[in-house]
Formats: sequence, C-alpha cells, structure tokens
Amino acid sequence: MGRCYPRIILDMLLAIDIGNTNITTGLFRAGVLISTRRAVTNGRATADEVELLLDALLRLDGVSIADLDALALASVVPALTGAVESIADRHDRPLLVAMAGTVPLAIRVDRPSEVGADRLVNALAAARLYGTPAVVVDFGTATTLDCVASDGAYVGGAIAPGLELGLEALAARTAKLPRIELRAPNQAIGRDTVTAMQAGTVFGYQALASGLLARVRSELADANNVAAANVRAILTGGLSTAPWASDLAGIDVIDPDLTLKGLAILYAEVGGGEPLELGLA
Repeated sequence: MGRCYPRIILDMLLAIDIGNTNITTGLFRAGVLISTRRAVTNGRATADEVELLLDALLRLDGVSIADLDALALASVVPALTGAVESIADRHDRPLLVAMAGTVPLAIRVDRPSEVGADRLVNALAAARLYGTPAVVVDFGTATTLDCVASDGAYVGGAIAPGLELGLEALAARTAKLPRIELRAPNQAIGRDTVTAMQAGTVFGYQALASGLLARVRSELADANNVAAANVRAILTGGLSTAPWASDLAGIDVIDPDLTLKGLAILYAEVGGGEPLELGLA
C-alpha cells in the first residue's frame, strides 16, 4: 500500500512563489485554485512594501490578508522570504516555508540545502499529480530540469540560462542587435536581423530544452529500470504557455501553475510546518 498523508484543507490559503523575476500568487479556496496573480520581483522591497503588494493582489479578488487562514511560500530571494515571515507574524497567520526539511520528499543529492525551494515543490507536485518517475521542466529566469525517482525521491537535475535572460544579454552586449518580440518565425533561415534572432533564440532554445530533456529522461529511466517513455515530463514556468512551448518535443503535460499547486499540496500534507527528516543525509 502507498503511504497515507494527512490532509489539511483550509478554507483560504495563499500560495506565494517568489522568483528572481516575478512574484506569483495563487489563492486557494477549500483546496481549489481560484485565482493566480503576478507582479515583478523587487529584491530590495521592505516588508511593508511586500505587504502592500500582496494585499493589492488579493484585493483584485475581493480578499485581504485578514481573510486568509494561512500562507505557503517558496522563495529564492532570501530578503523577501524574511519579509513574508514578518507579514505572517504581524497578522498572526500560519506560514509554511518550503525548503529541504519541510517538503516531504527524500532528497538524494550531495547538498540538499542548496536545492531551490521551487524545485522541491515542483518535484512534490509532479509526484502527487502526475506520477513517477518524472522530470519537471521549468521555463523561468533559469531553465531547470528536476528529476523524481520512481519512489518519489528528488534525485537532482540540470540548470541552464533562461530564454529571456539569454535574449536580454544578446541585446545588451551587442551594438547592433535590437530587443525583439519573442515568437517563432516561419523558418530557421532568417531573412533579416529580427527573424534571424528569433530563429536562433526560439528554435535554439527548443533544441536545448528538448535535447537536455531527452538525455535526462534516458538517465532517469535507466536508473529506475523503466522505459524512457514511462518517465513523465511536465512543463511549467512563466514561459510554459508561450505558443512555441507547446511544440517542445517530449512534453507530456503543460501545467503553468505546478509550483502553486505544489505549495497547496505541501500545506495539506504538513500544515504544521514542522521540519521533516526524510532522506536528507
């Protein structure tokens, strides 16, 4: 029999995913995601400024921080993690911060504490929602691939520069290359500078992601004694809804809200926020 997990379904939970580029929030009512909102990350924002932002996003849905039962957070910006902790304390609301030790996964890497919270939450969500073994491909500021073994353990992954990061660097570090619209051209051989850049950026990025996915999927399949076709591949992240992303080879599921769902699952399973020692050695 599979392991049974306690379920704590709150009436109102705010999931917060703080990335280097964007802060994304998900409002859950009775376990159902009813709204997502997004704002630009300001890594130097004070706790007061972060509270104003969160409250403004909530009010778009007719809710305030006072209406929340709890918050769940995945953050890769330590200063903003502290800001959200201050906000939760100020409003006397329970806060569960995702990290190695609070995410109920065995983490079989050399230094578990260095794995980004969003990557662990994505692995948890992939395992619970789509089954294992699995690879999560996250198109964010960085492109990350995270692997979940057949037994649900997080076993590592790969990190590459994100598409928009590379595009911004190309425009910023060259004298004559402009900033361009991010879309796939009709062909790989561009007839002008813009289409040539679009071809190199979008088609090149697709090739990088699909090639890396194929290799990671093969290694994970071998390690778990299954066929590569039995390794699920889930695409998420801010760019996962772009039209060209659906053409990425090898993807089984596109779920742009995977991290937010993972935070809700995390709170449902370990709502008290007590650290869990699960395979961290």
